[in-house]
Amino acid sequence: MNEPKFEWLARAGYSARGIVFLLVAGLALFSSFGGGKPDTKSALDSLLDQPFGKLWLGLIGIGLLGFVAWRLAQSIANADNHDASAKSYLIRVALLGSAVTYIGLAIYAFKGALGVGSAGDGGEKDLAEWAMSQPFGRYLAGAIGVGFLVGGIATALKGISRKFERYLKLGQSRPLILVCIYGLVSRGIVFAIVGVFFCYAAFSVDADQAGSTSDALTFVRQLPLGGVLYLAVAIGLAAFGIYNLVEARYRTVSTPSVSKVKRELPLRHR
Repeated sequence: MNEPKFEWLARAGYSARGIVFLLVAGLALFSSFGGGKPDTKSALDSLLDQPFGKLWLGLIGIGLLGFVAWRLAQSIANADNHDASAKSYLIRVALLGSAVTYIGLAIYAFKGALGVGSAGDGGEKDLAEWAMSQPFGRYLAGAIGVGFLVGGIATALKGISRKFERYLKLGQSRPLILVCIYGLVSRGIVFAIVGVFFCYAAFSVDADQAGSTSDALTFVRQLPLGGVLYLAVAIGLAAFGIYNLVEARYRTVSTPSVSKVKRELPLRHR
């Protein structure tokens, strides 16, 4: 693998994800006035109304594929050099799940760029329907929901504990660090709520109960002081978008060698 090109792919991927979440935050902040659903697919759909919208969608799709490549390097090839502990393997499984999620979003972007995409729910309901259709579907859906919930808690703790600084060269830039913490905690909260919805969908054997980012934000708005909390989380999603742009600039990207990839694979050719 050519390291400079692979590093460029990873940084383009973080940039694309950052743009998507900035669009999600924008939809969340203005949805009270103009309607709409603040989730990742709706964020991509919103670009179609802009000049050169299909071109932008295509570029974001390419960027998201770069992000998928980086997530695969992190999960399968252990690009971040995690140890052999159970916790590290769980992190890598979560990174692999992230790769699968963003493959779907990249395909959605390309469909929109080619004019063959269609508006629909956030990907969570589609994922729930697929899980429910499998053998032992409700248990599979429940496991996915627990994954969302644990992933949300882990994301929030990653911000609170500032573990993200292990891979970011931010120096003493306190404002950027605070933005990163705010973004990770907000994203973690939304992710955890989506996980609870998913678990409820599994419990009720009803895929329609699975919720997207939009549904999670609606739930937040219905809480006491919901308007204030909604605004805080929506701004937090913008902070998460900025966090991804910070990663695009400052994240340490290590490209695993071919020998390391072979070593990390469970089945090795002799």
